[in-house]
Amino acid sequence: MSPYWATITEPWFNNGVARPKTITDERLLAAAAEVIGRKGPGFTIADVAERAGVSVGTVAGRFGSKSGLLEALTRQTMEQNVRRMHEVAAVAADPEDGLRAALLTWFEGMTDPAEAQNHLAQLGVDLIDPRLRALLAELYAATERTVVELTRPVDLPHGPPPERAGRVLTGLLYGVSMDWSVRPRGELADRLAQDVDAVLDAWKGRR
Repeated sequence: MSPYWATITEPWFNNGVARPKTITDERLLAAAAEVIGRKGPGFTIADVAERAGVSVGTVAGRFGSKSGLLEALTRQTMEQNVRRMHEVAAVAADPEDGLRAALLTWFEGMTDPAEAQNHLAQLGVDLIDPRLRALLAELYAATERTVVELTRPVDLPHGPPPERAGRVLTGLLYGVSMDWSVRPRGELADRLAQDVDAVLDAWKGRR
């Protein structure tokens, strides 16, 4: 995960283990993401604290609750998705390569179907919570806006307008990742690349 902008200093709860005086949100949220991948929605604040090597009070004091932790993780994911897409697109040889590379950053490192299934299960639980559901809507909207921005300069003579193309590509990647989660065949990265290329090739008129 990408680092947050600042290191936050706070008192640590003393449970008999020597601990540092500072900890980043990045460290706690990275631990949360890993724990969700291993345990799904049944994870606890204690699981996150153990993974991060901190006390339960530290995690609870920072985020308040499990729901607060998930909200922070969703916001971080939104910031990272948008930033990473722009970063990889900026160094690409041309706009089409930039769009393709940006799309394929979404699920980098996701190679374990069981981990993907646990994240998908957590998504289902998030949709029940109004606050988390609203944040997910913001995440998807921000991602789609970025895809639309990166689609605009790409010449797609046989494709739809950029707004629709961006929506289609966004839906494609979310859909592929969910399908692979429940029906894993091959590597997710390969499946995403194949399906993105199939759509872009059709829109470019390539065979």
